[in-house]
Amino acid sequence: MAERIVEHPILGVVEKGKKVNFLFDGKEVSGYEGEPIAVALKAAGLMVHRYTAKEHKPRGIFCAIGRCTDCVMVVDGIPNVRTCITPLREGMDVRTQYGVSDKPFEK
Repeated sequence: MAERIVEHPILGVVEKGKKVNFLFDGKEVSGYEGEPIAVALKAAGLMVHRYTAKEHKPRGIFCAIGRCTDCVMVVDGIPNVRTCITPLREGMDVRTQYGVSDKPFEK
């Protein structure tokens, strides 16, 4: 069972706003406005944010402070968004990313 992160090492206590819906790889998921995208994904049990280009290995939350690139995803068409520090908004389109590039992951 996934758990929601309630205190972020950089952002502090995560204040939950209203419940909002967003898309993750085309499927509707919910979270709380203002919490980091990665927090909403983790709470929904979605841990893979990108795949490495060379060895196609899954990556997700690692540092949770915006320093590494393990949690980068394509958000609203913008690649390389660090989801561990990017606040969630209603209607965001979040997609798994392939490598650290401008390409979303294609199954």
